[in-house]
Amino acid sequence: MLATTVTVRQILEQKGSTTHSVTPAVSVLDALAMMAKHDIGSVLVLENERLVGIFTERDYARKLVLKGLNSREATVGDVMTPNVCTITPSMAIDSVMNIMTENRFRHLPVVEQGHIVGIVTIGDVVKSIIDLQEKTINHLSNYIAGELTT
Repeated sequence: MLATTVTVRQILEQKGSTTHSVTPAVSVLDALAMMAKHDIGSVLVLENERLVGIFTERDYARKLVLKGLNSREATVGDVMTPNVCTITPSMAIDSVMNIMTENRFRHLPVVEQGHIVGIVTIGDVVKSIIDLQEKTINHLSNYIAGELTT
């Protein structure tokens, strides 16, 4: 039988659970350098191992210049997005996609029992949906061709 529900846990099992973080006191320039080094679009902002925000490319593009700040002097805490929306590993990817679409989020930290266990991006969601559609197409093609085994 073809599985139709993909969970966040399954995505993290495929992509890994590595996250990158900074403190609110880190300069925006240092955070951007970390993001460039790891080719990522966001970093989590932690204070005493507690999630206090997320800093994204969008935060940099829209908040830094508009506040008259520069990336060497401004801190991540000055421009981060506080009150981060998080998801759990057991959530279905459809629910995650709805959260991202409704709130215009591109990055969602995954939290389980109070601990960060990964991050899911819009790219991860799209890849997951494409993979599921390919499996469905193959399944239906095999069924039509009479090659389906149960």
